[in-house]
Amino acid sequence: MAKAGHITDRCTQYALDVTEGRVTAGELVILACQRHLDDIEKSKAAPYRYYFDVEKSEKIISFAEELTIAEGDEQENVTAYPFQCFILGSINGWRTKEKGYRRYRTSYIQLGRQNGKSFLNGILATYYGNFDGYQYGQIYCAATKQEQADIVFREIVKFINSDGELGEWFKIHEHNHTIDCLFTHSTIKALSGDTKSVDGLRPYLGIVDEYHAHKTNQMYKLFEGGIKKLKSALISVITTAGFDLKSPCYKLYEYCCNLLHGVFINDAQFVYIAQMDADDDLYTPGNWIKANPILEFDKDALENLVPIAYTARDMGGEDLRDFLVKQLNVWIQWSNSVYIRDIAKWKACAVLKSLKDFKGSKCYVGVDLSSGGDLTSIAIVIPYMTDGVKKYFVHTHSFIPASRVEEHIKTDKVPYDIWISKGLVTVTETLGGVKTDYKYILRYLGSLIEEYELKVEVICYDPHNASAFMADLEEMGFTSLSVVQTARVLGDATEDFRLEILAGNVEVEGVETGSRDKSKIVPYDELLTWSIANAKTVSNSHGEIRIAKEKESDRIDAVAAVIDTWTEAMKEEYRLDINEIARTWLKDWDKYKEGGE
Repeated sequence: MAKAGHITDRCTQYALDVTEGRVTAGELVILACQRHLDDIEKSKAAPYRYYFDVEKSEKIISFAEELTIAEGDEQENVTAYPFQCFILGSINGWRTKEKGYRRYRTSYIQLGRQNGKSFLNGILATYYGNFDGYQYGQIYCAATKQEQADIVFREIVKFINSDGELGEWFKIHEHNHTIDCLFTHSTIKALSGDTKSVDGLRPYLGIVDEYHAHKTNQMYKLFEGGIKKLKSALISVITTAGFDLKSPCYKLYEYCCNLLHGVFINDAQFVYIAQMDADDDLYTPGNWIKANPILEFDKDALENLVPIAYTARDMGGEDLRDFLVKQLNVWIQWSNSVYIRDIAKWKACAVLKSLKDFKGSKCYVGVDLSSGGDLTSIAIVIPYMTDGVKKYFVHTHSFIPASRVEEHIKTDKVPYDIWISKGLVTVTETLGGVKTDYKYILRYLGSLIEEYELKVEVICYDPHNASAFMADLEEMGFTSLSVVQTARVLGDATEDFRLEILAGNVEVEGVETGSRDKSKIVPYDELLTWSIANAKTVSNSHGEIRIAKEKESDRIDAVAAVIDTWTEAMKEEYRLDINEIARTWLKDWDKYKEGGE
């Protein structure tokens, strides 16, 4: 084990204390600590690229403890808590064996409110600004708004102003949110969400503060593009959980969770996610330490959180949601109007099947037609029985006019170009490329029916803007059904589709991600997942519901097509097929005889 003299270094000691149960921690922190210990063992073998430099790990921790906290009645020296020692020590201590560059180029840290997030980033910026030996470095504190970006900036300013000796190493320019690092000629600058201002820059340290509040990943990606030629650069994300499961931060959070579970391998990504475990009681104070590691060392703060928790529980609604997200560090998009509250339930519908596995099957088709240049979607739902349980395989596809692609990429902030290349969206070129030509839909549907020998029972359609489409449908000989878009007509199907998702009876085509020995199945159709995440519910005076969208750019066309289809697919009744039973029995009998022989 890595040692500093005869004493285990503070970073590794925390990892040992967590994995051996002496420190309260959730599963993801335990996995992060075990990763550190495992990598130390790996580093003893020549092929492993990295080693843990105890001296460099201890150096940044010792630097932190030389800083002064000026806020409050009396000034005091910083005391780095064990979890902070682990974070700082890991980021600075892990190095490449060949040239000693820092191993971690990206860092994702998720902590509950008031656990020193900006404080940690302030330490990193101050240290890498003047005391890491890198000359002419560019250090940025970036957030969606200047006020948020200035939070980390002000932490650095407080460190500098509270220490006369430290003040000699820096020059602060409050008017333009910049600090000159006099020894290394580096600069520290706070940036707002004006992404153009960082285009082309090369951050030695790029701090993305409260990433959960970022609507896009542009700032992160601009930093990422700028560090590729720098040998020891770091992008540091330290955030709480958030309310938007469609945000780039949640996507990064999911990736980092999978990395800790071994689904992905990325030696250059540091992860520390402090959160409660799935089975933990939300109102047991001892469990809160898992999301707020600082509470283990501040019992008064832990006690002060008790009435806040009970008040949030009793009041419910927004108060409870804020408590869960900000204090307990739980990602949640929770309101009475969200159609699928736990998007993980939907993602669990992914299976390694496709339409080719249902060749010759009976199916139901739904069409959600656009009013102009927006998305148009179709859905195919195939009900089938397995082990006495009714399941539904769902396939969707969307269409968009050629001239509207770039516009929708900007307004909807989703990668239509990637979805087009994956075959999830078809671009329609006719009618000037400004309006979806419905003949593309009929041609696509016809090709699937022919290729997979599908037996279409009925095509369910939204009657709005459907007159031209209906003429073509009738010409092709399909039975069609108008589905009026009201809660009264759609209510049962909307509710049943949701319940079948939660029951695990809905299936969508999935794809394996991760390493060969440990993989995960995720939905292939990202557009459908995005559509479901966008869906809210509205109800009529009778309590019947239908889906709706919160704002225009929240497209729900794909899931709307599924629910149109569901109005008929859920009614499918299965009767015993004597011929099928006989064929199955004969196959089993043949297998039995072969085994007996």
